[in-house]
Amino acid sequence: MKPSCRVVLGILTVAALAIDARPAGAQPKVAAEQIGPLEVVRASVSRVLTIVQAPYPGASGGSQRRAEIRRIAQGLFDFDEMARLTLARHWKDRSVTEREEFVRLFTDLLERSYLTTIENYAGETITFAGESVGDPYAQVRSRITTNRLLEISIDYRLRKRDARWVVYDVVLDGVSLVSNYRSQFNTIIRTSSFPDLMAKLRTKQIETHAIPRTSRDPREDTDRERGIAGVGVVYELYKK
Repeated sequence: MKPSCRVVLGILTVAALAIDARPAGAQPKVAAEQIGPLEVVRASVSRVLTIVQAPYPGASGGSQRRAEIRRIAQGLFDFDEMARLTLARHWKDRSVTEREEFVRLFTDLLERSYLTTIENYAGETITFAGESVGDPYAQVRSRITTNRLLEISIDYRLRKRDARWVVYDVVLDGVSLVSNYRSQFNTIIRTSSFPDLMAKLRTKQIETHAIPRTSRDPREDTDRERGIAGVGVVYELYKK
């Protein structure tokens, strides 16, 4: 991967580690309840890597691959909740129509971030450090070792929804994806307006969150030290 490539590593990796591509209802309820967050993440690695690495001949091959990856991501992400948490206190002031459009545009932003780069992740080494579970919250800890021997910590924050574990945030080297967009969107709304934020989303002017691939300074990961209690606290704070 080129060092200059700006990628949303969290979105990209969540997609790569996503839940099985079958519709949510296709899995028996009992089985879904028995699958822990770490198993959901780890068991799906080979599924998505197979999609990424498989040949898709013809002009429609790339579109087919992206459609499959998008379907997988939609099975893992709680896009509605991520959008609500990201918009924060501004959510309650929006009409139903505005909320629906925001969710759609925000989902599109996240999808664009990984759909353009996911093929580049074939060959990367992914390891898992474990999970912390405290119903209804969980955190899965993982690490990517790139082909340049750079290590990037990727933590997944999950919550129970309809007896399934779904991701509501991704922490990239200590940087929360929801918190990053939350701050960015709040600044736009506060200094300009909500319509201006929507215009920027429609015209794809919002930059994707990225971590430089050229170097990384060691840092203490405070979120990991907090454990599952911290995940629950963070979620409750996001809701305010």
